[in-house]
Amino acid sequence: MAERPLTLMAVHAHPDDEATSTGGVLARYAAEGVTTVLVTCTDGRCGDGAGGVKPGDPGHDPAAVVAMRQAELEASCAALKVTHLETLGYGDSGMMGWPTNDQPGSFWSTPVAEAADRLAELIRRYRPDVVVTYDENGFYGHPDHIQAHRITMAAVAQTDVAAKVYWTTVPRTAFEDFGRIMKELGIEWADPDPSSPEPALGLPDDEISTWVDTKAYGDQKFDALAAHASQTENIFFLQLGRERFTELMGVETFVRVRDTTDAPLPEDDLFAGLR
Repeated sequence: MAERPLTLMAVHAHPDDEATSTGGVLARYAAEGVTTVLVTCTDGRCGDGAGGVKPGDPGHDPAAVVAMRQAELEASCAALKVTHLETLGYGDSGMMGWPTNDQPGSFWSTPVAEAADRLAELIRRYRPDVVVTYDENGFYGHPDHIQAHRITMAAVAQTDVAAKVYWTTVPRTAFEDFGRIMKELGIEWADPDPSSPEPALGLPDDEISTWVDTKAYGDQKFDALAAHASQTENIFFLQLGRERFTELMGVETFVRVRDTTDAPLPEDDLFAGLR
């Protein structure tokens, strides 16, 4: 019998999250013959509607937003050559503190064990060698990102299938470079406030375990993000243009939190020790 191909599963909160932090690895590993599985946990109903209308404003139709964002997600997956797309279909919870956090069916209000069981079923079906999701703070504190972290870690624990698990991150030096270039281009950019009580975004470079070069797939990542055209605030990266975008976002970084391979760190491949 033919040997089973390696499999990568990325667990994300909303349509468009897959493109920003993992678009490069999804495209790269698909090109290398790895089976790629994207799990999107929510329906994105709290995103912008047609014409940029915001949630809660007149004319914002959540059902229409869901349909629009599903189509955008499918276009993004086509750009990245994702092998399998799975959507859990929970209601988008909105930002922390929004009334939508506690609405019936929202991801944030769903018991972790219930959602983890559904994800565990997908893990058993696809048997990923590598699973990628967010850290405990969901990278920037969004409730759906935090919930995606919680259910992923619970599902990984109950299945014991994945050889390696990673959390997405960004090196602090990259934020500095990005801010400098945005200002050079005349694009509004607020520097991080060191006095803010919120956790700082990203990590110092020496705390990052895994640096994956995805520059060769910059066009695919750009196209995947561009597919989510309705979410204008989330795709401002595209203002950089393809070349600058790839220069700044052509290395994706992770923290390895589970490993059964003893692959040495730092590493430049999520599948180090597996091939």
